[in-house]
Amino acid sequence: MRRIILSTESGADLPQDLAEKHNIQIVPMHIIMGEKDYLDGSLPVQDIYDHYDRTKKIPSTTSTNPHEYHDFFTKIKADFPDCIIVHIGYTSKASSSFQHAVIASENFDNLFLIDALNVTGGLAAVVLYAASVLEKEPTIQPEQLIEKIEAIIPKSKLAFVPGSLEFLRAGGRVSNVAYLGGALLKIKPRIELIDGKLVSTKKYRGKMSNVAEALIKDYFNQYDIDRELIYLQYSIGLDEQIMERIDELIKEFGFKNVQWMQAGAMISTHAGPGGFGIAGLEV
Repeated sequence: MRRIILSTESGADLPQDLAEKHNIQIVPMHIIMGEKDYLDGSLPVQDIYDHYDRTKKIPSTTSTNPHEYHDFFTKIKADFPDCIIVHIGYTSKASSSFQHAVIASENFDNLFLIDALNVTGGLAAVVLYAASVLEKEPTIQPEQLIEKIEAIIPKSKLAFVPGSLEFLRAGGRVSNVAYLGGALLKIKPRIELIDGKLVSTKKYRGKMSNVAEALIKDYFNQYDIDRELIYLQYSIGLDEQIMERIDELIKEFGFKNVQWMQAGAMISTHAGPGGFGIAGLEV
């Protein structure tokens, strides 16, 4: 049997230990800070917020380009000769990254591309689901694996509240967020992925401690999530007491396993400091 290798972008925020455990290959996206272009993962996330504090300018992000994808897939083929690559990509509705992967794929055989229509924990949930299928069925045919992945994509549900409306507005990925007056009123929008697009679906008011609890309760009222595993995302700056309270709540909802994931530089550039998100797979 030819070995199947999974890959994705850094915007999945996959913890390094899980990526290594499942041999998932990760291609970095980009952060533009000042006049410099950094690969996601090559600089501490705190540098983004320090840069903003100094300059009052929010960094921007760009996608992985076709040349980088070509080099990325070439290296995988060199490291794992005769392998089959299944690339599970960041939503094409919020980045050109997936289209660039499509361009690069024309030069490769045995490379399959799947648009996960999700980001951060929602994307990670799909990638790690694929890894679990491979672990349980190591001889699975790529077509069968792809069919399973495509079937789970609509069941991956992500919801988050940004730590900063200013960072969210600057990122320009959520078209229906009302910014003006939001900061003064301490409004925090709930952002979800709908058909691959980032959409504000509700507004919360008040401190993040209250908002995080409301988000969790609303999320579980809306979605019937598999109690085996839940993914929790946070950006640097989220208070530890809030995280402890979230852990308590998650246990009350009966989850067997909880995976916390720190947002990388790319996602943090849009979420701002102190953001919180939740992701899981519907049954």
